[in-house]
Amino acid sequence: MAVLFSGIKGMLFFLFLSCFCSCQPAPPLLRFSIFLDPSNMVYLRWDHDEQELMTFELQVRTTGWVAFGFSPHGELPGSDIVIGGVFPNGSIYFSVS
Repeated sequence: MAVLFSGIKGMLFFLFLSCFCSCQPAPPLLRFSIFLDPSNMVYLRWDHDEQELMTFELQVRTTGWVAFGFSPHGELPGSDIVIGGVFPNGSIYFSVS
């Protein structure tokens, strides 16, 4: 798993894919969580249901963008990545690659 972030300043950026992107109601309590950095600025929560559908919530203190990805070998080539951010006008974007 790789987490990249830029500009650790001002705003708290929420990447909450299952709820935010699909306009579905908030998922049940996410049972697992961890800070991914020593400064406690990147916080990951996750859980899975009976069908093994996984839900993730990534909270990152940033003023720019954040990327969250999974890799079968711990490297960027061949990984699945979601990139999100906030434009200067306040609109939010997401991209999946």
